[in-house]
Amino acid sequence: MPAFDRLSAPPLRSELREPDRSVLMADPSFFDVEYVINAHMAGQIGQVDRKRARRQWQALHDVFEAIGLHVSVAEGVLGLPDLVFTANQSFPVRDGTRRVVLSQMALPPRRAEVAHIARHFEERGFECLALPEGSVLEGMGDVLWHPGRRFAYAGWGFRTQRASLDAFADAIGAPVLALKLVDERFYHLDTCLAPLDESCALYVEEAFTPEGRAAIRTCFPDAVAVPVDEAARGFACNGVTTRGHFIVQRGCAFSTSVARSRGLSVVEVETGEFLKSGGSVGCLHMRLQEAW
Repeated sequence: MPAFDRLSAPPLRSELREPDRSVLMADPSFFDVEYVINAHMAGQIGQVDRKRARRQWQALHDVFEAIGLHVSVAEGVLGLPDLVFTANQSFPVRDGTRRVVLSQMALPPRRAEVAHIARHFEERGFECLALPEGSVLEGMGDVLWHPGRRFAYAGWGFRTQRASLDAFADAIGAPVLALKLVDERFYHLDTCLAPLDESCALYVEEAFTPEGRAAIRTCFPDAVAVPVDEAARGFACNGVTTRGHFIVQRGCAFSTSVARSRGLSVVEVETGEFLKSGGSVGCLHMRLQEAW
């Protein structure tokens, strides 16, 4: 099943997907900005307040538990400051089996994270699938499920490579729509596309090609374009929807207004320390159907 660049069938024709039941996070003890691999990290080396980061991480952890998700926490690792962004090292197959596809990270500073997360999954009975050698794909940073469906959107151009998506689509056994990313501020798909429900998503027009924008509007007939400043500075599209809640960085007024208009309960959290590394709510966790 190859990935496709033009919509061949609407998402609502795809099979249903089980709801979220659990979350994977990673302990933030060693989180810091130690290098620059995206536009948001520039000027932030050594600027993280780890105590504040811990409080922000814990508050997000507690939000997930409060809405009924079980949270599993992987240990932090000295020398892997970005391990805390657990959206990136894997992608859940979500077909009723305990399987995840392991990422192959584009940049050397993050490659060792994958083996650590793989061990965490394997110790809990998951099967870890590997993509062909030479593939580059960065998990749920660049691949998002359509709400309630086994239909995926894959961003490529800055990290994930288009050539890797056909093998990935085969691995997950689901349709994958490829969307080229064109603005370096939005280096992962989860920084510029936030599905809210089956017909509505928040997205950043500037992050996509004209063809990509048209595809998003076709898949989400009620899609809403987010002001680029709110998305770039507040990471509005790194907000996530689960169990009737939209969880997002505090201060994204436009995006929270849209979420409320769709009947979602908005939970604003503070992730300012993690924004220094180019991540927020979505980056800091992985949602799964399995009850750990």
